[in-house]
Amino acid sequence: MIVAIDGPAGAGKSTVARALAERLGFRYLDTGAMYRAITWLGMQRGMDLSAADELATVARTEPVTFDDEGRVWIAGTDVTSSIRGTRIDRMVPVVAAHPAVREVMRERQRQLGQEGDVVIEGRDIGTVVAPNAEVKVYLVADRGERAKRRMAERPGIGADLRARDEKDAARMQPAEDATEIDTTNLEVEQVVEQIEQMVRARTAA
Repeated sequence: MIVAIDGPAGAGKSTVARALAERLGFRYLDTGAMYRAITWLGMQRGMDLSAADELATVARTEPVTFDDEGRVWIAGTDVTSSIRGTRIDRMVPVVAAHPAVREVMRERQRQLGQEGDVVIEGRDIGTVVAPNAEVKVYLVADRGERAKRRMAERPGIGADLRARDEKDAARMQPAEDATEIDTTNLEVEQVVEQIEQMVRARTAA
């Protein structure tokens, strides 16, 4: 089974997806970490991050992997911690905006998803990466609450979510069959429970 969780920055996707995967005994696939990993590798190699085709080639030849403990690997290096730095925060939107890079990454995400029983979170999972996912959820939250969460998670990056939302808008449409959950006033556990019930119902059916 594939559970697709989409939504804007700060809606709670990563926290919810990670907790849900642990609850269900599923793998957790953080697609944002994949873009961070290729950004990290490009910077390590001194690449021009505006060079879409070169980055796409690297993404194809150095596929991102996740080990059993959820650590992120690329080019034989555990980059789980390295990809969370502020330099990566600033540059990953540049890399993620390249259609050529996105095409390679989506292909890789589909490969990882086909291994089964996985919770995948991102921005276009239910619409593009895994349109046949058995359970699709779109998380939303008040922009002020999302900004507060982002600042709490990543104090060094600022929280200009309006600009981020506008940049993401083109690929941020919920799937028609996705269930929308407003997380503004909900605890993580409450959101996880709602999605778990959806998964159990689908499994029973």
